[in-house]
Amino acid sequence: MVNMEKDGQKPHAIFIAYPLQGHVIPSVNLALKLASKGFTITFINTECVQHKTSKARGGGDGDDHDYFAGARKAGLDIRYKTISDGLPVEFDRSLNHDQFMNSLLHVFSAHVEILVGKIVKSEPSVTCLIADTYFVWPSTIAKKFGLLYVSFWTEPALVFSIYYHLHLLKTNCHFACHDKREDPIDYIPGVSSIELTDLTSYLQDTDISTVCHQIIYKAFDQAKVADFVISNSVQELEPNVISALQVEKPFYTVGPIFSTKSLVATSLWSESDCNHWLNTKPDGSVLYVSFGSYAHVSKEEIVEIAKGIQLSNANIVWVVRPDIVSSDEVDPLPDGFREEMGERGLIVQWCRQMEVLKHPAVGGFLTHCGWNSIMETIWCGVPMLCFPLYTDEFTNRKLVVDDWMIGMDLCRRKRVTKDGVADNINRLMSGKEGEECRVEIKKVRKALENAIAAGGSSDRNLDRFIVDLTNRTAAKPHRI
Repeated sequence: MVNMEKDGQKPHAIFIAYPLQGHVIPSVNLALKLASKGFTITFINTECVQHKTSKARGGGDGDDHDYFAGARKAGLDIRYKTISDGLPVEFDRSLNHDQFMNSLLHVFSAHVEILVGKIVKSEPSVTCLIADTYFVWPSTIAKKFGLLYVSFWTEPALVFSIYYHLHLLKTNCHFACHDKREDPIDYIPGVSSIELTDLTSYLQDTDISTVCHQIIYKAFDQAKVADFVISNSVQELEPNVISALQVEKPFYTVGPIFSTKSLVATSLWSESDCNHWLNTKPDGSVLYVSFGSYAHVSKEEIVEIAKGIQLSNANIVWVVRPDIVSSDEVDPLPDGFREEMGERGLIVQWCRQMEVLKHPAVGGFLTHCGWNSIMETIWCGVPMLCFPLYTDEFTNRKLVVDDWMIGMDLCRRKRVTKDGVADNINRLMSGKEGEECRVEIKKVRKALENAIAAGGSSDRNLDRFIVDLTNRTAAKPHRI
């Protein structure tokens, strides 16, 4: 096991997290992991994420709250800074998604460049810039200040590879073509075959000129010249695609990157404690329902899902985020739903997901297929009912249902209906298909457990990254 502090070396990484909940969580946990290996970390959050996180903890406006105070008390060398994303803190980013993305595309880099310059000037020992792959500026800024650029990928390696080889999709007319092909894609290195409907939502869109498409194009131009890529995946889960990527890039899978007891509070909403209610329910009788931290669901879909839940035999814990339909929608659930569910249902705005998933009463998870949720669910051994909504979730669904067979589809390529929802919930919770998923998920969970154990693939890959980073640093000319 490599520990830089013991070896008398102490690399210093500036770490910048993408300002969305699903990216902040693995970024924080990777920062903690690297700090535990002897790194000095200067972690940069946006003022908005800082504000919402502190407010969720009951800290008032909370702008002075030190994110990593607990980590430093535990002996980790993590400094913390915040920066504007170019918009006022109170601006509703959920309701104004495109404006938010435009700010990250066109404005944020100016704030980053100024702050990184100040850190480098005051801390000349800075080694590298670790930044989320979806940023459009890391390589440019790292080069300006003489730093190595480490791209942090928070989704499966399969999605990285698809975006990385976007030029092949264009050349073969599966993307950005007038006469787009619809046959399976079989030419991406390490990917045997993938259907067009299993690509990310952006690669299925007809309008490919949106701000999010621009971000993807620019971000992967940057990723292609990254010095290293760290991925929140596991070698054993995606062996072929990861091996193919490692031929092209220094690509290190170190997942799953999460913590059951984090030293840092990362939730953007106040978390309800569900244990008291769960303790009253029989083992395996509760379906946990959550559609993540950012994607929206239509009012019609929410109503059909709610009616399907009522028709099913399951108890439920349902996370209904305040802005799940729209920031202007006060309560997206059907009239009378809460009352009719009675003791069968617990509706909360947010919760400690890992705590809920590992409770014996929970027997299934109706999920949007966010990558963090998938990793956490596998770890807790809970089969999934998949309802992808956005971005990588369609590709993640393929891995869960088709490749690993640890989940089922809620309504694959069909309209959501209450009868279909009820039927699939019952099949997952008490049917033969659900039982088969439980058998398979135990095997996949074992792969995760082995990967992060001492000497496992993720443990070795993290140590290899540190050694390779150290060697590159030693070979790199010193900044003047």
